[in-house]
Amino acid sequence: MSSSEGSAMPTRRHVIGATAVVACGAALAGCAAEDPGPAIVPPGVKGKVVAQTSDVPVGGGLVISQWKILITQPSSGVFKAFSASCPHRGCAVGGVADGKINCPCHGSQFAADSGKLLRGPAEAPLAEFPLKVEGGGIVLV
Repeated sequence: MSSSEGSAMPTRRHVIGATAVVACGAALAGCAAEDPGPAIVPPGVKGKVVAQTSDVPVGGGLVISQWKILITQPSSGVFKAFSASCPHRGCAVGGVADGKINCPCHGSQFAADSGKLLRGPAEAPLAEFPLKVEGGGIVLV
């Protein structure tokens, strides 16, 4: 009787196959870790004025390095807050122009009005933080 007929012993082929399944699962889990997931406002910022509306140009943006936040004003009076860390490798994004947020490290681009990924190598959008405007101040909520 051969080892594949009625034997409970795993064959070399079974061990290699099981190892491949585990390796693929680990690789997929690693890819999922790059997804920004739900936006969590950085500690110590929630409820605070992080910028003045007058500091954010229409069609541009303002990086607040202290909290790794990017505030954009895609159109007059419309403000958005995003993580200033690129989901590709964590480089600081900046350079908002022509409705796009640019990452200088590897060339990823994101929409200034939504944080949506426009061009890789990043594979996920920028995490967006909720905000409100109080008077002339921008407050993360």
